[in-house]
Amino acid sequence: MKNTMAVASLVLCALVGKAQEAKQKMDSLNEVVVTSSRIDLPFDENSRTIQIVTASDIKKLGVTNVADALQQVAGVDVRRQGVNGMQADLYIRGGSFDQTLLLIDGIKVDDAQTGHHTLNLALPIEVIERIEIIKGPAARVFGQNAFSGAVNIVTKSAPRNALVTKLQTGSYGQFLGEATASINLDNSSHIVHFSKNFSNGYRENTDFDNQNLFVKSQFNKSKLPINFIASHSEKKFGANGFYGIPSATKQYEETQATLIGFSTVIKNGNFTWKPRVYWKRNQDEYLYVRNNPAAYRNLHLTNKMAVELNGSYTSNAGITGFGVEFSKYFITSNRLGDNQREIATLFLEHRFQFLDDKLDVTPGVAASYFSDFDNKLFPGVDVGYAVSDDVRVYGNIGYTYRVPTYTDLYYIGPQAIGNPNLQAEDALAQEIGIRWSTNRFGLSVAGFNRDSNNLIDYVRVNASDVVFSPQNIQDVNTKGVETQLDYKFTLNNLNQKISFGHTFIDDEIKKTTAVESRYSINSLKHQMVSSYQMQWFENFTNSIAYRYMERTSGTSYNVVDLSAAYNWNDVELSVYANNIFNTDYSESSLIPMPKGNLLFGLKYTFK
Repeated sequence: MKNTMAVASLVLCALVGKAQEAKQKMDSLNEVVVTSSRIDLPFDENSRTIQIVTASDIKKLGVTNVADALQQVAGVDVRRQGVNGMQADLYIRGGSFDQTLLLIDGIKVDDAQTGHHTLNLALPIEVIERIEIIKGPAARVFGQNAFSGAVNIVTKSAPRNALVTKLQTGSYGQFLGEATASINLDNSSHIVHFSKNFSNGYRENTDFDNQNLFVKSQFNKSKLPINFIASHSEKKFGANGFYGIPSATKQYEETQATLIGFSTVIKNGNFTWKPRVYWKRNQDEYLYVRNNPAAYRNLHLTNKMAVELNGSYTSNAGITGFGVEFSKYFITSNRLGDNQREIATLFLEHRFQFLDDKLDVTPGVAASYFSDFDNKLFPGVDVGYAVSDDVRVYGNIGYTYRVPTYTDLYYIGPQAIGNPNLQAEDALAQEIGIRWSTNRFGLSVAGFNRDSNNLIDYVRVNASDVVFSPQNIQDVNTKGVETQLDYKFTLNNLNQKISFGHTFIDDEIKKTTAVESRYSINSLKHQMVSSYQMQWFENFTNSIAYRYMERTSGTSYNVVDLSAAYNWNDVELSVYANNIFNTDYSESSLIPMPKGNLLFGLKYTFK
């Protein structure tokens, strides 16, 4: 690890040294308004650790899906099972996949059945404007599912009329075909996307067949804009060894995820109102033996219906953010039964500014009603101080909370039996950091601490137990340090970008009575990610991405990816090479990841 970091540091210093002669001004993220909260703020005025992955970053890295894009973000642990985002779980700063919230344009697409479905609605990258990663607990902003962090996918608008078509093919019989149409009319605009993605699989029973449909429209643009979003994703895949059972090689799964939402923004004097209503559906069918449904079969159908009214008010005393939301969950399942859950939450926060607006203090609280658990308050406060135009120090503290999923409560299967007596997880978290941000250079360092109580784990409490059962078995202290460095420069008037991130996490298990754990805490103790996005001549871009992962269990690995793209008029040719040194590694449940994965692409834009 020390040698690896030393080499990376030398390369970084050499490249930065070369770049001192560059004079061209680069674009900056400082003016990007982070839209994942009620009080919209420019990126450089936030008092939380937020990282933004832009559409340009995604394109230059050459990745084909959200899961792979998030792999290059320090503090984010994406545990994939296969290629092209076929199935993956999302962890932030040592939390679990059940403790991370995914949003699409601010819509919460959590699933009451299990957090395994969090990324089922991760959108095709062709319709993504940027990804906002909010690290650390954010319950007072988003509610109970944002226990350890949140990811907000911001979709593109339709600035002009165009049709983009793309074909990709490569290793393991991979094929991707997609079309994205942008339509901009006088009083409405529309984006329509369809894609089909399949593969023979990189090992036995890992084939998949996925398709996505996405529509985003804005009506009545000249008066009161009405925003409409709809997304549908279907996945069918062989699940060899998934879900903690490496010996179960014949597993198979099909999922369907659907989202439909309407929203608008109303500005009236000092008030801004943001009403929203949406429906989210997920269907999950699982077979223990692919060609024998009678052996063992799960079929779960979950629905979430929600209505929100968020807003803000600007006065001489600062900005007040407020909101109310009501959501109802329904589940019908042959293993979990028929259940319902209602959650109502009130949000309130206010941003005070002092000392010529250099110091800001934002206290806030979320108060939640749960129909099947105790009501909870999530108070917290963010504090920031602008040392200069480019340097900001910040800190935050707050409570966070997560109610058990229906799988935790009611599942009945051959390896695990749910526990209807589970209590909710809760934690008190703190963070302090510093951020230095200019047009060319960005550096952030943050230290964080989270004291979690009643964490849920699937365990055998006694040696005589045959199956695992979820228990509130652990109190865990999670602390760590995270560093992110980004540097933009030019060589021969061509844009270059270097990124380097490192996260250290230390978990201290303060209480456990189990003799065996199924999902033992296995955070990324050390995570180092770096990339160099480069241009050597006009119309040609390429990148190299490197990541080092070392888990609490002691396992570690290095992975290097390469990508390149050439643009000629309306044509783009691309190649993406994953794991070019054929590293043996796994990210989840001892499932080996593929080696030497190549993907070639052809893209054409009709204007």
